[in-house]
Amino acid sequence: MPESPPATGTASADAAVIDIGSNSVRLVLYRLEGRAIWTVFNEKVLAGLGRDLPQTGRLSEEGVAMALPALRRFAAVIEGVRPQHVFVAATAAVREAEDGVTFCERVAAETGFHIRVLSGEDEARYAARGVLAGHPTAEGVAADMGGASLELIRLGKGEVGQGITLPLGPFALADDSEFDAKKLRAKIDKRLKGKTADFEAPTLHAVGGAWRSIAQLHMAMSDYPLQIVHQYAMTADDTRDVARFVSRQSRTSLDRTPGVSRRRAETLPYAALVLEALIEKLELKTVEFSAWGLREGLLQEALSAEHLASDPLIAGSTTWGARQGISPLLPGAVQAWIDPVLPALPETFGRERDRTLTTAACHLCDLGARLHPDHRVELVFDQVLRAPVPGQTHAERAFLACALNARYGGPSATPQPDVVNRLLDEEGRRHARALGQAIRLACDLSGRAPQLLAGARLAIDDGTLTLTPSDGYADMLLGEQTRRRLKSLADTLDLACGD
Repeated sequence: MPESPPATGTASADAAVIDIGSNSVRLVLYRLEGRAIWTVFNEKVLAGLGRDLPQTGRLSEEGVAMALPALRRFAAVIEGVRPQHVFVAATAAVREAEDGVTFCERVAAETGFHIRVLSGEDEARYAARGVLAGHPTAEGVAADMGGASLELIRLGKGEVGQGITLPLGPFALADDSEFDAKKLRAKIDKRLKGKTADFEAPTLHAVGGAWRSIAQLHMAMSDYPLQIVHQYAMTADDTRDVARFVSRQSRTSLDRTPGVSRRRAETLPYAALVLEALIEKLELKTVEFSAWGLREGLLQEALSAEHLASDPLIAGSTTWGARQGISPLLPGAVQAWIDPVLPALPETFGRERDRTLTTAACHLCDLGARLHPDHRVELVFDQVLRAPVPGQTHAERAFLACALNARYGGPSATPQPDVVNRLLDEEGRRHARALGQAIRLACDLSGRAPQLLAGARLAIDDGTLTLTPSDGYADMLLGEQTRRRLKSLADTLDLACGD
């Protein structure tokens, strides 16, 4: 029996992407609910298909021997899941190897997969589309580091600009000699010479497993409290420092680094040197890491124009909140009801962005409905802080978590104050708390029945927060609990509280 659509009324679909890269061969299964994209299965093999390409011009025999069983397994998984959309794509190693066509034919014979071999231009475009899918307002340049190539693509105003493919992946830089950082820097500079003028930008959006490992290493070194790579931002100086640290480590030292696999340790120093060179050549100020790239870029072909135009944070919050909540009409009614107090809230991320975050918080207002009441505050806070919903910075994650903490009656300290205090300033925390208290007032006043909200009006008059019932609604809506909720919100906003 097919699964019913989510409560939002958005039709759902399953999609699979098989990404045959120069280093890894990966299968990712997704659930698509409109613009909301959920990763439900992710498996990879670091086959290293492109490891021998610079020396032999052919795919690595060991890599092929690892890739084929993995692809046969992926075919079995897809046969079982039967997703509506299947994308099978190969990048630089298969594209450039003299036996790439033979490999594709063998894969087709053994699995039934017909591989789409992406050109360098295709690879750059899809990687950039993936970055924008996860961060629609991204500006600057996207850089996708694969095993054999590096793609640089301009980003601006939600559009993908020009791109270029360069032989700067770890396998394209390595040779039979020992790792020599000085020699490799010279090689990288030579390959970048005359190629970077069109890509100078303040911000680099870094894509690729090796660079994600560098971000995770910096998190560990700086005792960063939120272990989420997506939209993790570092200054150029900090990025340069950690890149230099990586490039100076021995292979044995990297092998012992937590979270770095043996095969990843093989490519990490090369990726660090390329990142260091880009900071200098592109005159970067900030490096932001994206967990979304080529695979998510391919997925955009499965979405309608309407869904592509929507905000991923709102789409994710809407679908998620509807699935865990009870009333599909509650979020919209709550946002309309609290609207009169929103101008009194401090500005945290800019008025327009604050409005978007308010909408997201309202769509999450019933998130705890199906959770155990004794643990609801902690569970909701942790879920919102670490949700696999893109399109939000780490500070915005903390903001929404604080708002939902207050919505469910949590204390101002929040369940994880060390995390919140590092990500969000005091005024931002006050803003989030007031927003959550306003949502809590709306939900508790109405018993989460949207139609009852029409029986009372929330307003600010002459520095006083007032709640005025409609005729005949006073006894039904203005109980002791409502007065306590109103007083708490007024105190947070530094307003008097009207009767």
